[in-house]
Amino acid sequence: MTNKVLLIVLDQFRADCLNGMLADAAPLPNMQSLMQEGTTFTQHYTVTTPCGPSRASLLTGLYAMNHRSVRNGTPLARQHLTIGHHMRKAGIEPMLFGYTDVSADPHGLHSNDPDLKNYEGLAPGFAEIVRMRFDAPGSWAGYLKANGYPVPDDYQDVYKPKLDKTTATATYPDGSPIRSPAMYAAEDSDTAYLTNRTLQELSALESQNWFALLTYIRPHPPLVAPSPFNTMYSPDSLPAPKTAGSLDELRASHSFFDTFFGAPSHHGLFRGFNGRLDQLNEEQIAELRAVYLGLAFEVDHHIGRVIDYLKSSNQYDDTLIIVTADHGEMLGDHRMWGKGTPLNGSLHIPLIIRDPQQPNSFGQQISAFTESIDIAPTLVDWVSTDAANKSFDSFNGSSLLPLMTGATPENWRSYVFAEAELGDPHQATHYQTTLNLSAAQANFALLKTHEHKYVHFNGAVPPMLFNLTDDPNEFKNLASDSESAQQLSRLSSIMLDHRMTHANHSLSNFKLTCEGLFTR
Repeated sequence: MTNKVLLIVLDQFRADCLNGMLADAAPLPNMQSLMQEGTTFTQHYTVTTPCGPSRASLLTGLYAMNHRSVRNGTPLARQHLTIGHHMRKAGIEPMLFGYTDVSADPHGLHSNDPDLKNYEGLAPGFAEIVRMRFDAPGSWAGYLKANGYPVPDDYQDVYKPKLDKTTATATYPDGSPIRSPAMYAAEDSDTAYLTNRTLQELSALESQNWFALLTYIRPHPPLVAPSPFNTMYSPDSLPAPKTAGSLDELRASHSFFDTFFGAPSHHGLFRGFNGRLDQLNEEQIAELRAVYLGLAFEVDHHIGRVIDYLKSSNQYDDTLIIVTADHGEMLGDHRMWGKGTPLNGSLHIPLIIRDPQQPNSFGQQISAFTESIDIAPTLVDWVSTDAANKSFDSFNGSSLLPLMTGATPENWRSYVFAEAELGDPHQATHYQTTLNLSAAQANFALLKTHEHKYVHFNGAVPPMLFNLTDDPNEFKNLASDSESAQQLSRLSSIMLDHRMTHANHSLSNFKLTCEGLFTR
């Protein structure tokens, strides 16, 4: 039987772009069509942020507490196996179209090695077929130059919009309208180029097994879109961000929020942004949300091209298709942008799986809690025919294929776990300096059940507790309420149990005996 796998990972893409008010206001027809032809996991969450750590977890099936590549630029130790390694065991070359953001292990590398000068490294095990790193664009920059575009010396300036005051009223700091188009045409965008190259390469492999990891940078900022996607949606037609109370009230509610808005950050939201999220007005926020959704529509359009190609080449019913994201985007909720928060916008991400071998799973929605670390064991489960290759002891996650058959495995998780770093050992963050924390103390871990979310901050920073039944938007922190003490104790105990149970077991299940090595 032919085994073909297409794993599509979007960058900074929220779950409610496919299910919820945003999806209703700004439909994404191709991914929503795939939802009807596959299985949608409605309670899917990343286990960490930002890009590098989240992709390390997705590709290894490990919590960040175990792989420890916890920041952009923090190396992933080479002993950790990735999806790429597992595909090679199955006899399939794992092709990368895009980027993995996995920083190289420095052991054995010379200090001058270029791999130590860019955090956007190649995950071990993968063959980099099309290089599309965000800070080192590779062939796309060459393509733009060959097609007459003035690619600037500072490559990031390719994302500066053209001045076009007919498209919007809210403006960037330089006076250009926020919804001005990108300097490049839609047919030459990073998303279009990556799709074209992917289809070109796959067309040579139609009679073979293949594995393709296709990673789109969009709708990740800088928020600028080519025409017509820059004006695809009117800001007035979109739902407003989820906010409650004033910014001052939010900052007073917890030191995390106070430090988040206390210094410039997220300079990359758009080119020329001063980083002061607290200074964005409602009109600017609405315009930026419209551009984000326009970029999402652009990605959806090109995913549709890939799916159409698989159908026209008679590969669609031979191909396992997975569409997900590395993490979410706050998108103005709680007046926040980015993904470094313990809130839903950062962590709730989409997951669609179309398994052609399970037609009974088409169109179903599964509400069981799933985590980004479940992708790797799911792929191993689907590809491996040798039972010896189906050992899942090396993963913290679990295969999702049984769930898709309608059989919920015994003791399936009743909560999701996530964690993130808020500090930096190289250059202390505002969070660190304001709260007088070391890099090792500047972090949080969270536990989300159907009824509650508990967020534990390291370094004696007070916790957060949300009653999700009464407060699904996470507006009211109940951690300081006396009646919440028992709930806090219960959830913190569950979190401690979880971390102890899932600690690194790479050798702890081995034992040397007089009869030799015992392995579980």
